[in-house]
Amino acid sequence: MKILILPGDGIGAEITAATRLPLEVLDRKFALGLEFVERDIGMAAIEKGLDPMPDAIMEEVRATPFTMLGPVSTMEYPPGAQHLPSPSSLIRDNLDLFANIRPSRTRPGVPSVAKQMDLVIVRENTEGFYAVRTMFEGKGEFMPTPDLAMSMRKITVQGSRRIAKVAFDLARARRKKVTVVHKGNVLRITDGLFLREVRSVAQDYPDVETEEIIVDAMAALLIRRPESFDVVVTTNLFGDILSDEAAELSGGLGLGGSINASNDHAVAQAAHGSAPDIANQNKANPTALVISVQMLLKWHANRSGNNQLASAAAHLETALDDVLADPANHTVDIGGNAGTDQFGEALARAVDQ
Repeated sequence: MKILILPGDGIGAEITAATRLPLEVLDRKFALGLEFVERDIGMAAIEKGLDPMPDAIMEEVRATPFTMLGPVSTMEYPPGAQHLPSPSSLIRDNLDLFANIRPSRTRPGVPSVAKQMDLVIVRENTEGFYAVRTMFEGKGEFMPTPDLAMSMRKITVQGSRRIAKVAFDLARARRKKVTVVHKGNVLRITDGLFLREVRSVAQDYPDVETEEIIVDAMAALLIRRPESFDVVVTTNLFGDILSDEAAELSGGLGLGGSINASNDHAVAQAAHGSAPDIANQNKANPTALVISVQMLLKWHANRSGNNQLASAAAHLETALDDVLADPANHTVDIGGNAGTDQFGEALARAVDQ
């Protein structure tokens, strides 16, 4: 099985290298038969005279079961490439990766604001207020006059139902509770449609508890009682904001793993950005990308019934917890002094034991 590694920009090369190291040990330990292939996207591709996401690599992503996508710095691209879609958006749109799945949990040894948390935010990833995801052609933002800016929001039956199904399926395998986050008291038509369809899907899951919370209350409750939530499902913008909040409460965005998934494809991509201010300084925390890759392995194991892959994913998660439990392995963002490469080496040793 091929793992396609796309380092991207900023800290991307450092965190993908630190993640690959324990994966190679995991591959040998569980005889997974992984083949690691690395390709240039973003600035590295632009410097070769190519688009940030070359067509050939996009087709390779489509044909590859496992893709590890690093962060991209689209705002730093030269003027000639500023108008082009970012690699991450092209992958999401081409593969219809409608579900952004972001877990957040407290871990022994990791400083965190939350005392106890173990939740997953399931964010709709193709609609909402995001301008590039709203229109078939053009953008969902416009200015009728120089003094008036407007934005359109897109919510569909299909988008609402399929993200709801992902959330309820996930909850059925966890603690059997789904929290639906919305602003239906104000956005009565768009969030009204979203709520109607989620409620309809919920009827097919009588074994799963369902609750509904308005988004501003949810932002407060994540701080007050994060331990009470299991699976949270919501629309694009709300999910983006709440998942960052949850990551910070559990220790920081450096621990913010995620996968972007459809019914047929999934891509591992950390929830954080490219952090150009610390790029090439051996300071970046690879944990978020490691979590993302672990999620990707588990996603494929669940779909294929591959017990060896499932065991490897569980082993990687245990090894990661063991490494994070030791403050000597903590990177700067979580109060330590370990370098990116040191973290990767420590995790590789833990996987090997």
